[in-house]
Amino acid sequence: MTRQLAFDLPVREAFLREDFFTSPANAAALSALAGGQSWPAGKMLLVGPAGSGKSHLAHIWTAEHGAKLIDARDLVGADLPALAAHGAVAVEDADRIAGDRAAETALFHLHNMLIQTGQAVAGRLLITATTPPRDWGLILPDLQSRMQAASLTRIAPPDDALMSAVLIKLFSDRQIAVPPNLIPYLVQRIERSIDAARDVVAKLDGLALALGRPVTRALAAAYMGPMVDLDSRDPD
Repeated sequence: MTRQLAFDLPVREAFLREDFFTSPANAAALSALAGGQSWPAGKMLLVGPAGSGKSHLAHIWTAEHGAKLIDARDLVGADLPALAAHGAVAVEDADRIAGDRAAETALFHLHNMLIQTGQAVAGRLLITATTPPRDWGLILPDLQSRMQAASLTRIAPPDDALMSAVLIKLFSDRQIAVPPNLIPYLVQRIERSIDAARDVVAKLDGLALALGRPVTRALAAAYMGPMVDLDSRDPD
């Protein structure tokens, strides 16, 4: 079979509320973020494994609260007073700045601009990370104490329902229509993580483009089991 050129085009990943699938794995975190006005001291830590949906939840929260979203690694050099002026800020991947004194200092100052200790809460601060603050390896004791004082909500590993919804969403983001029997086939065979779902969708998209074929269960079987004849008749 003649292979076609496959171009690595950018994929639009949707982060809207209607694109978020609620399951037992993330329902508690979604509820905690919805109650942002009642967060103790105005701050919340959202903890979960890479690719678990933290960024999606952070985007939902920023959209619903008129907040500003920034990667923790971009805090150095950022206009912190302008950020704090939004009144609500989401800082993503805060654990990745551990050991970077400049970045830790920037997060410390942003925290203090938004959260006024001993007074009425001035703003809201959402922070995402893969682990709790005690495991980050922060070098600034004052930042460590402030992070550990924040309330914490977790996203659990994805269940079957969530993995199915994520796969459907990832294919949809690539504007790929797939047969119903493909999703349960993949759920039972890939690692139980959102990153694994993202990887298999990208690989199947590239393979389908290269072969000039649609994404089907048979194509997935060919990708996951090299002994399958790619040129055989597709039963789907």
